[in-house]
Amino acid sequence: MSVIDFWLAHWAETARLVQQHVVLVAVSTLAAVIVGVPAGVLAARRPRVGRAVLTAAGAAQTVPSLALLGFLLPIPIIGGIGPRAALAALFVYALLPILRTTVTGIRNVDPDVIEAGVAMGMTRRQLLWLVEFPLALPSIIAGVRVATVIGVGTATIAAAIGAGGLGEYIFRGLAMVDTTTILAGAVPAAALALLADGLLAWLEHRMRAGRAGAAGLAQAAAATALLALITITGYSAADGAAVVVGSKNFTEQVILGELVAQAIEFEGGVRVTRKLNLGGTFVCDRAIRSGDLDAYVEYTGTAVTAVFHERVPHDSRRALERTRELYARAGVTALDPLGFDNTFAILVRSADAQALGLRTIEDLRKVEGWTPGFGYEFLQREDGYPGLLRAYGLRFRSQPRAMDLALIYRALAERQVDVIAGDATSALIEPFRLTALEDSRRYFPPYDAVPLVRTAALLRYPAVGRALARLAGRVSDRDMRAMNAAVDSEHRDVRTVVQEFLARVAGS
Repeated sequence: MSVIDFWLAHWAETARLVQQHVVLVAVSTLAAVIVGVPAGVLAARRPRVGRAVLTAAGAAQTVPSLALLGFLLPIPIIGGIGPRAALAALFVYALLPILRTTVTGIRNVDPDVIEAGVAMGMTRRQLLWLVEFPLALPSIIAGVRVATVIGVGTATIAAAIGAGGLGEYIFRGLAMVDTTTILAGAVPAAALALLADGLLAWLEHRMRAGRAGAAGLAQAAAATALLALITITGYSAADGAAVVVGSKNFTEQVILGELVAQAIEFEGGVRVTRKLNLGGTFVCDRAIRSGDLDAYVEYTGTAVTAVFHERVPHDSRRALERTRELYARAGVTALDPLGFDNTFAILVRSADAQALGLRTIEDLRKVEGWTPGFGYEFLQREDGYPGLLRAYGLRFRSQPRAMDLALIYRALAERQVDVIAGDATSALIEPFRLTALEDSRRYFPPYDAVPLVRTAALLRYPAVGRALARLAGRVSDRDMRAMNAAVDSEHRDVRTVVQEFLARVAGS
């Protein structure tokens, strides 16, 4: 499917994501103008204060965007998943260029002009509004232009915390390794950046030519505020749904999130908002505890070990019981398992397994010079890389390469790494000719997929419990691999794949 065909097939969704992207940039940039211009004037008039303000703004902008979102997530009021934290992060990145250009514009006003104004009896306030500010406007607009273009590009990461925008297509495409979906988000984002840059360049030119002044800037700000109001209304309408369903940021999780959402919608009587492709386990966990999410699918082994930092029982029934006990303390109910166990699988190329006689994970001790590659979470989790080395006494020549889960299978097949930790239900194992090594020491605990629902939401909307009870035990390992293959290998739409599965379940 070409990018144009994709847009035509998803025109309503694309329009919504563009609208969300625009509001993220418009509101954050407008807020940066409201704060940055007065702060810049103060900094220009008081150099000691100005140095401190510019240093603080510069230091904030050096923080990587995803790290900044991570810092903002736990902060009350502005934190949590959704647009609040994303707007705060974009505000931080927009502030510095507006501050700097305001300071530069005010300081570059000709002293003779200032002196003439003083000679005419102008007060300091009159000098600012009638002389300095109008002359500094072209420089200020140049800063707004830079901030807006930066914002359009940076806003794509907002999708990682459920804030919407064109980044949803980019993250979805990365999870599916689908260039068309990536371009479906990247091309409109680039077009928005070019359009904003062109419009602000035109406004800057008019101001430098003397054909526009404070009135023109006020009109532009008013138009931006009106656009923000319209798009915020769209956000509010989208987020006003009764139940918010989330997922982590890889294919299987997106499918499971869509499965839960459609099952609830099919039951009827409850509206659903999707917050899929969130940053990972810890983002989803924080969101469901804070009430930003009402439901998502977790794995028992991940819950007990990675979330609650306990040793997980190797018996599936006991692992489920412990998961329920731990989540109950946080006001979250773990429902009955969906029916499949997506444990970790240590994978190597099938050709290497045959040539070197690799059958179990323990056999990796006899290979030399291999480079491992793992997902970011696996490297940090106690039930991940550190524990694996201890359990099997493994040593590798080099430190493992960290990469996104969506890319790790291809990296192994293309010999960029030699051993990875994948998912047992991944649809990419067979196409890439990979072999799963036996976990002979039973290091990996059970990872039964269980829907987590906030207990308050479950009590308020009984239809949610009924809908998810119908899914219990109905999703087999084979079903999950088939759905993963339909999305990953055949690049089919997630919603369509889930609809077909639910139709089969309903008919059986």
